[in-house]
Amino acid sequence: MEKELSRISRVVIVGGGTAGWLAASHLANKLKPLAENGVKVTLIESPNIPTIGVGEGTVPMMRNTLKDLGISETEFFKTCDATFKQGIKFVDWLDNPTPGQASYYHHLFDYPEISHFDVTPYWLKGLAGEKRSFADSVSQQGIVCDAELAPKLITTPEYEGITSYGYHLDANKFSALLTRNAVERHGVEHIQAHVEQVCLNDDGEIASVITKEAGEISGDFFVDCTGFDCLLLGKAMQVPFVDKSDVLFVDHALTIQIPYEKLDEVIPSYTISTAMEAGWVWDIGLLERRGVGHVYSSKYTSHEAAEQALRDYVGPAFDDYPTRLIKMNIGHREKFWHKNCVALGLAQGFVEPLEATGLLVFDATAKMLASQFPTHKENMAIVAKQFNQRIKLSWESVIDFVKLHYYLSRRDDNQFWLDNRKPETTPDTLLERLALWKTQLPNPLDFYSGYEIFKLENYLYVLYGMEFDTDIEALSHRYPDIDKAKQFFTAMENSAHALTKTLPSNRELVNKILKFGLQKI
Repeated sequence: MEKELSRISRVVIVGGGTAGWLAASHLANKLKPLAENGVKVTLIESPNIPTIGVGEGTVPMMRNTLKDLGISETEFFKTCDATFKQGIKFVDWLDNPTPGQASYYHHLFDYPEISHFDVTPYWLKGLAGEKRSFADSVSQQGIVCDAELAPKLITTPEYEGITSYGYHLDANKFSALLTRNAVERHGVEHIQAHVEQVCLNDDGEIASVITKEAGEISGDFFVDCTGFDCLLLGKAMQVPFVDKSDVLFVDHALTIQIPYEKLDEVIPSYTISTAMEAGWVWDIGLLERRGVGHVYSSKYTSHEAAEQALRDYVGPAFDDYPTRLIKMNIGHREKFWHKNCVALGLAQGFVEPLEATGLLVFDATAKMLASQFPTHKENMAIVAKQFNQRIKLSWESVIDFVKLHYYLSRRDDNQFWLDNRKPETTPDTLLERLALWKTQLPNPLDFYSGYEIFKLENYLYVLYGMEFDTDIEALSHRYPDIDKAKQFFTAMENSAHALTKTLPSNRELVNKILKFGLQKI
């Protein structure tokens, strides 16, 4: 007689914030706790503990998440102080800053068209015009961003765009929206209590957690969303942390929230990332305020100097505004799923929020967990092995991509930048790709893993935004479609300028959404 399988009937998530509630939302959306034979999803959240809130930017994947979770885009804008984001503008990353002459490039959300006719080699040959950037040559979005315009019209339906977009958002308000939606629409049980003890059974699995306010809470499966503390997977189950500070040097962030100086101040529809002597500053425009943060390495600058650099950036009008110092653990867990526990969010790992890595990885891994969640305990080991392999590849690809921005820089105004260009601080996987791309174009086949977070299109924007030199002279005979390429570049430029005459500003469109709402799909 076959042994009866042990069905997973209750998932307990410890920790709230954006990561916790994204996990709860994705799991409940798949596991249907309100349905007959559904899996109960419980989230335990310590009351009155603020979210980290490092980086309040998302990528276009968040649109699919909100739509899948049943949240209307209009509701999202009305509750999260949100604005549109069409990419990231990298300022002074390539060379030492020159007063009054900031250099920049865009990493856009509209991907360059490479599947049918890749114009990259023709851009390298100068056929788009010697002074036209890669982004402006392959996409209309850079010109739209430079004109401070939105990605759509008020008549464009929810979650659709004329150009691709993500969002800037208030992390605390976003968590509150996810909380309400998960509880009311998806049936997540919400318990506000402090977890004081994690109880393991004889097999080393988590049996329950003991809380101060709600007593003992048992479960079949646990999700650790306790932030850098990693109370379940790290402290209770002793899964080691893999430190990556030898590759990515930044280890602190100083943040400040400041109001607009004028009520009608322009809101950029992109994150501004400005390179500094020992790190960089993010500048995110929400509807009612700006969120600014200086990410830096304490090995190469002092906390006092870092704060002064941040205050110099925002200006003397905000000298009295408080800053918040956040210590960041750069790296990831050795395993992400161990026995009956998975870590998500900061408990799983963290690299600096360049390229909106935080929310992107949190959302992607929570979706992955929900999609392959096992029905029975007997299947957990198999699924865990697959999950760990995939997430490890994802983290390694994120680290390579973030390092790329530093490695290609020509800045030498601080040892921070010089050390970032040393091969011994750079993953071999990245060095091998760059060596290959010196004499041949980056190719989709170079990205053979389906679990790389950043792919060819992302690399193209950064490589050629930072003037990486690919010598294709020996390959010129492979690219004979010169007239076709010239027509493409001309059409792209004309299309971009046409959009500048029709699209509203970011602030104008958000204000219209708040007043009228967007069309339902």
